[in-house]
Amino acid sequence: MTRTIEIVDYDPAWPDAFTGISQAVAAALGPLALRIEHVGSTAVPGLGAKPIIDIDVVIESPRVLPLVVEALSTLGYTHEGDGGISGREAFRREVPADGSRQAWPTHHLYVCPRDSEELGRHLRFRDYLRSHPEAAARYEALKRDLAHRYANDIDAYIEGKSAFVERILAVDGCEARG
Repeated sequence: MTRTIEIVDYDPAWPDAFTGISQAVAAALGPLALRIEHVGSTAVPGLGAKPIIDIDVVIESPRVLPLVVEALSTLGYTHEGDGGISGREAFRREVPADGSRQAWPTHHLYVCPRDSEELGRHLRFRDYLRSHPEAAARYEALKRDLAHRYANDIDAYIEGKSAFVERILAVDGCEARG
């Protein structure tokens, strides 16, 4: 099934959607979750984005991943592996398993060890865009252009963004901070 890539204007409901999901995840994980971070474009106020909440659950180390997989399964999540990105485990949730039958906002859930390079990249990029509105505006314009050109090709869309992301991460020693 092909999904069309669509960038929508910033929705002020995105932070509340993150909060609702993260509270349920935190309750299921208890102390296994060191913290839960709203990352990605929906975490940057004012930034247009695909209407998908990106969430990073921070854990102590990969040693606790089996316990995390088990706990998240109680919410209907399935572990999908790292998808070729070291330091980030992906989870998918198709059907509510919590008995509520309530649909949750569309989201991507990732679990990252606290020393994960990928987690550090997510946080640095998010924080840079939050504190540099001109860069966020350029990023949004790029994403809208890529979504128009590659509406049905997520790989080309992602590849088109990568040079911008890498430039931002290299700015002001951003790559060195974590």
